[in-house]
Amino acid sequence: MLFPTSLVGSYPQPDWLIDRGRLRDRFPPRVRARELWRVEPAYLEEAQQDATLLAIRAQEEAGLDILTDGEIRRESYSNRFATALDGVDIDNPGSALDRSGHPNPVPRVTGPIRRRHPVEVEDLRFLRASTSRTVKITVPGPFTMSQQAQDDYYGSPEKLALGYAEAVNEEIKDLFAAGADIVQLDEPYLQARPDPAHQYGVKVINRALEGVTGTTAVHLCFGYAAIIHERPPGYSFLPELAECSCDQISIETAQSGLDCSVLSALDGKTIILGVLDLNDPAVETRETVAARVRRALPYVPAERLVLAPDCGMKYLPRDTAFGKLTAMTAAAAWLRAEMT
Repeated sequence: MLFPTSLVGSYPQPDWLIDRGRLRDRFPPRVRARELWRVEPAYLEEAQQDATLLAIRAQEEAGLDILTDGEIRRESYSNRFATALDGVDIDNPGSALDRSGHPNPVPRVTGPIRRRHPVEVEDLRFLRASTSRTVKITVPGPFTMSQQAQDDYYGSPEKLALGYAEAVNEEIKDLFAAGADIVQLDEPYLQARPDPAHQYGVKVINRALEGVTGTTAVHLCFGYAAIIHERPPGYSFLPELAECSCDQISIETAQSGLDCSVLSALDGKTIILGVLDLNDPAVETRETVAARVRRALPYVPAERLVLAPDCGMKYLPRDTAFGKLTAMTAAAAWLRAEMT
């Protein structure tokens, strides 16, 4: 199929499940933020399952070809996995600068990073059992997690990132064994911290993907539109991913108006093309979305494009998110008809 459609990862959580006002008024948590949940702990898992099923059905109704679990069970894209590892003290957090330059409580690394058990496998199994469509699940990338931690053990940013890569590698293999079609690593800090990214970013991602045989993706963005409003004119780290062993690279182009000629450097990779502007509350027309796709076609063959939002949709109202996804699938159908 030409122009398959997908989420990047997250879909809006219902207001009855999570305090969306408190979620919106803070940066994504790096340590646990249980105060965000509206449901009592005894009933939280069941409520998260119900909300996840709603997200899956919304994606199906919108016509998406590749489904995620919406990251409904997560307080942020990264903290559920990052706080489940050995070697990390989350009760006595450290501090690190977020991508806006503000200090944020983060996991404090006090020993070797180890994965004590699968973290997202049951989430994937629930997703797999709930739909017959292609399924994708996201995992925070090792480079990004290393930038969202205080290192009191390794003494080397690269060694810390490689420690995370070992844990991620185990998780990815278990996710494919449990039925994932695609596993995506979220690595926004490759863009936010280009200097260390150039030094060892691809190295640690390739370690996380070592021995993995399923379809893998890496997502880079400029940050959630609800939090980071301004966009630079281009990526500070992107062509380097030509050397990454992943199959797909997820980028944003809608809000930034990215010059898509940079995609020529990623020949051979499938591009998950961000074509929905999440900073704009208006629902795009199919013509607007299709025009954003056409900007990439001189540089990426149609058969290597997947259409997606710029980033995760968790901060949008649910009706807005659904409307935008419907516009995207309508644009995809229109473009397929043109091409065939």
